[in-house]
Amino acid sequence: MLMLTLLTVLAVAGLLVAEHRDSRAGIWLAKPLASTGFLAVAVAAGALDGSGSAARYGTWVLTALVLSWWGDVFLIPQNRPSVFRAGILSFLLGHVAFAVAFAGRGFDVLAAGAAVLLLIVPVYFVVRWLRPHVPRDMVVPVYAYVAVISAMLICAAASIASAGRPAILLGATMFYLSDLAVARDRFVAPGMTNRVWGLPLYYGAQLILASTVAPI
Repeated sequence: MLMLTLLTVLAVAGLLVAEHRDSRAGIWLAKPLASTGFLAVAVAAGALDGSGSAARYGTWVLTALVLSWWGDVFLIPQNRPSVFRAGILSFLLGHVAFAVAFAGRGFDVLAAGAAVLLLIVPVYFVVRWLRPHVPRDMVVPVYAYVAVISAMLICAAASIASAGRPAILLGATMFYLSDLAVARDRFVAPGMTNRVWGLPLYYGAQLILASTVAPI
């Protein structure tokens, strides 16, 4: 699993170089490779093994990662609004799958309530920040996406309060924050800066979440 993680890290480094050089061929090569890396880590960690609740958790996490893989690919083309929408849908469904995986491990209602209270202010400011920049035909999908990623984070908090595994909340939080880099790049201020911090954060999150299918 360590070698697969290192290969993913190298692919992400290659992706950053390709993004900096605006090499479309390099991006098409490095991004799917990096994303395949976190799928491989999940399988190596036991996503397809186990039984009972562990098997269900592994299946849902692997499903979420596959949907993220498709989201990554759909975000590669430029100036293709319909493909970008497909990417948003893939990631939205991926977040739903992660939320189901987390909640299936256990769900502490008090922790969920605390997470809701903690997220109210950040979500308000994120929506306020994005509102002037999002095209009218993208408002509903983007707001739905914000709601779903917030729900995923709430389920992560409720899960670790009930069944432990803090890495789940760490990975979910990193995934949440990396989505802000994507939003900033697509709607507010496009540029390499977003990818420099967003891509490592995203792939780090996926590797962490993939590793959580392994037995403790």
